[in-house]
Amino acid sequence: MSETNRKSSGFVAKGKVIIACAVTGAIHTPTMSPYLPITPDQIAAEAIAAASAGAAILHLHARDPETGKPDQTPEAFAKFLPLIKQDTSSAINITTGGSPYMKVEERVRPAAQFKPEVASLNMGSINFGLYHLADKYETFKFDWEKPHLEATRDLVFRNSFRDIEYILATCYDNGTRFEFECYDIAHLYNLSHFADRGLVKPPFFVQSVFGLLGGIGTHPEDVAHMKRTADRLFGDQFRWSVLGAGASQLRIAAQSAALGGNIRVGLEDSLWAGKGRLATSNAEQVMLARKIIEGLGMEVATPDETRQILQLKGGDQVAF
Repeated sequence: MSETNRKSSGFVAKGKVIIACAVTGAIHTPTMSPYLPITPDQIAAEAIAAASAGAAILHLHARDPETGKPDQTPEAFAKFLPLIKQDTSSAINITTGGSPYMKVEERVRPAAQFKPEVASLNMGSINFGLYHLADKYETFKFDWEKPHLEATRDLVFRNSFRDIEYILATCYDNGTRFEFECYDIAHLYNLSHFADRGLVKPPFFVQSVFGLLGGIGTHPEDVAHMKRTADRLFGDQFRWSVLGAGASQLRIAAQSAALGGNIRVGLEDSLWAGKGRLATSNAEQVMLARKIIEGLGMEVATPDETRQILQLKGGDQVAF
């Protein structure tokens, strides 16, 4: 698909900014924050509170409630998905990233079974370094945590072209749209490749990821470069969003909003709510993002507006 053909008008809601919230993820371990949700009830409560604070999309992972380890079984997701759907109108986004240690067949199972409105899709393989975090803690709550972090010295998070094709083939007929997670410039070109092949359809929800060791950095020029490249490749047939890892979360969120983009926050991406201060909840980070948006004279998109902007199928067409 040529750059010219990708240009269209009409689906961008002017002045409306989508807030997505990634509630728990698979990066941070229980030792790192007492506020990281682990159990199904905690994940549900955090997601519902984040939605009440203004998150129109809830990006969800599951964990073992006893140890906090990532758990990508559909059974783990089934314990909280209905609770969240019952008490929010937000669009639910189920990860297909799971954990970098998992094979793609395992990672895609929850999205394939529950047919959510949105699923995340990593757009390329990267070195995925978390080992530097292990030195920040003298002791850990659980035996698995330190080896889990240290092992990333030799970890490539595999997202091959075959893997991406497999996830697309498994989920697209379910009406699920994708949050295309792009950890570097090459991932935007990978997305363009799949668009050229007709395997993905606009509007593309492009989530640019900044600050993970192995991906693009957090300098304002890195953020601008990702935006310029996406603009050139996709014209106005995409919606741009950002997530900044760790301390860069809100600074990059502010840059995105100022550039007309959207924002993802949540304890998956950052444990902080200010310099040296742990966020006590996902909702706290959503409120900080909301202040940025409203301070710039824009409005937070509602779930219904978000569905219109991203052309989602609706919460009544999921399988949970």
